[in-house]
Amino acid sequence: ADMPGLLLGDEAPNFEADTTQGRIRFHDFLGDSWGILFSHPRDFTPVCTTELGRAAKLAPEFSKRNVKMIALSIDSVQDHLSWCKVWALWRLQGAACAAASLQVTSQSMGVLKFRAGTGKVFSVSVEHPTKSRVFVFGPDKKLKLSILYPATTGRNFDEILRVVDSLQLTAYKKVATPVDWKPGDSVMVVPTLPDEEAKKLFPKGIFTKELPSGKKYLRYTPQP
Repeated sequence: ADMPGLLLGDEAPNFEADTTQGRIRFHDFLGDSWGILFSHPRDFTPVCTTELGRAAKLAPEFSKRNVKMIALSIDSVQDHLSWCKVWALWRLQGAACAAASLQVTSQSMGVLKFRAGTGKVFSVSVEHPTKSRVFVFGPDKKLKLSILYPATTGRNFDEILRVVDSLQLTAYKKVATPVDWKPGDSVMVVPTLPDEEAKKLFPKGIFTKELPSGKKYLRYTPQP
């Protein structure tokens, strides 16, 4: 799926679609939750089969973080249901189909396209069947992250989970997460926050990494 013109901070298109769990309107489906929409080239593809199994296994972790998952494929809802039965039968990653995300059929909505500047969604045929995307939306329905994978490379759902942790933390606290950050690691104080205000906001303390230049802009604090 492609959303040309949909940039970080843009609002998600409020499409309607038939899914394995009934018809939805995207904004209503998200409600006050965070949301992940990930696309598949088509049903019964081997890499995507393993991805759905992993997504299902991690569903409780995403749920703890108030994240809803929904997947887009180009085939029919009936094909989605058949696909679920296959990977549930294989017990991939120990997960059952019922724990998986919703499956949206592009027969009802086409491949998602976002027309820059218009706020309108329109249906098109599949232009990039070898690409797989991940979109992360916040409770405000705005795009927080987008990742594009080739179909031959399986998505890393542990990384997606880590990114969600970072997005949620930095959305509500005046911090950023440094390279290779993991939950529980120290975080960085945003540059726009004056030192005096930072000391009040982060009572656990602030430490600055020494740099050859002598500049003291790498300010860290224990994760709030």
